[in-house]
Amino acid sequence: MNNKIKIAVTGNIGSGKSEFCKIAERYGFPVLRSDEISKELLLYDQEIKRKVIDSFGKESYKGEKPDFNYLAKIVFSDPEKLRILESILHPVVIQKISLMTAEVFRKHNIVFIESALVFEANIEDLFDYIVLIVAPRNLRLQRKLQSGLSEEDFIKREENQIPEKEKKKRADFIFNNDKSVNELEQYFKILCLTLNIPI
Repeated sequence: MNNKIKIAVTGNIGSGKSEFCKIAERYGFPVLRSDEISKELLLYDQEIKRKVIDSFGKESYKGEKPDFNYLAKIVFSDPEKLRILESILHPVVIQKISLMTAEVFRKHNIVFIESALVFEANIEDLFDYIVLIVAPRNLRLQRKLQSGLSEEDFIKREENQIPEKEKKKRADFIFNNDKSVNELEQYFKILCLTLNIPI
């Protein structure tokens, strides 16, 4: 085992990657979340704010705060606009993750990084291992409906993600999250056992 290991946790919308990362946290492992980092950058990084307003209009922000509903409605309906937003955010998010990982490695040997777009953003090389969480589409849809997302929004977001079938060819570990959280926890233990990570 390497002294320091970066493990990406990815999966299509509603797969359960966040749940898997919560399990990692319960076992005491640090977790970085790309989505949260993106939101913080939109909130606090003035250069990103300027670029977003230039690209999507003043309506992108309500005062100092980004209007996430407005941005989501625009970018998930238009692949070109999504690419523009990603070109603004991704380089800075990647840089931020790199800095945060270096900080984590001062105290820990393992870090889990939750990111929905590992393959879409072509950042596989940033990680030592990639864990793909999968689940049947209907189950993923039901989970997101229960969380308050509309079926229309689910479809739009899914259309901008690489299909699971393709991701399975590129992941190091594939865990099927179609039953209980307890089973997902067993998969987490299998991962740690396989990589010789003490828990």
